[in-house]
Amino acid sequence: MYQQITICIFVKSQVLSKETIASVLSKYVPAPALDICTTWIVSKNIHLKITRGRSSKFGDYMPLGPGKGHRITVNHDLNKYAFLITFVHEVAHLHCFEKYHRRHEPHGKEWKYEFRILLSDFVSQGIFPEDIQVALNKYLFNPAASSCSDHDLMRALKKYDAPHLESVVHLEDVPEKSIFRIHQTRGDFMFQKGQRRRTRFQCLELKTKRLYFVNALTEVIVLENV
Repeated sequence: MYQQITICIFVKSQVLSKETIASVLSKYVPAPALDICTTWIVSKNIHLKITRGRSSKFGDYMPLGPGKGHRITVNHDLNKYAFLITFVHEVAHLHCFEKYHRRHEPHGKEWKYEFRILLSDFVSQGIFPEDIQVALNKYLFNPAASSCSDHDLMRALKKYDAPHLESVVHLEDVPEKSIFRIHQTRGDFMFQKGQRRRTRFQCLELKTKRLYFVNALTEVIVLENV
């Protein structure tokens, strides 16, 4: 059963060593990236919360106020390469906040620059498998607010996910009009798959009769095939 973990330099008035932080973080990021990620947590007073899986986002960033550090959350169920990309994504937000405070667009040119510089360093070290590296090189020309929007990158990352206990498939592989629920969603929403609209499918939520546009690579559990 999943248990939320918080990794930061201060825990219950005790100061954790860099080695202790690294030993916990080693489960979530590739070994060659461990030292840099641990150094960021210590030097920037990052409160890294490793959370339950969330279908709406992989991570987020929030400043905690003067002298209190920064909070970053990342989903626990990402593979090590996706976890690292997400963590770097949020650290880029931290850098932007330190430089500009709130005088910038969340995923504007300032963030794109910081994210590109930070992630390019890991790419140049050969940390990622070749297929992910090829997709990242393309993605970094103009990084988007979410890596989900780049289907080539998402497909490459998905190859390294651990097998699911449930029968989880991508929405794009489900026949039209099938009934499904979104994997990792806590609610009891059920959808019927509709027609494709570029990178998303128009889906009807059966209880509320509301229409949603769902990413083609969303992980779903089919309840009824057509």
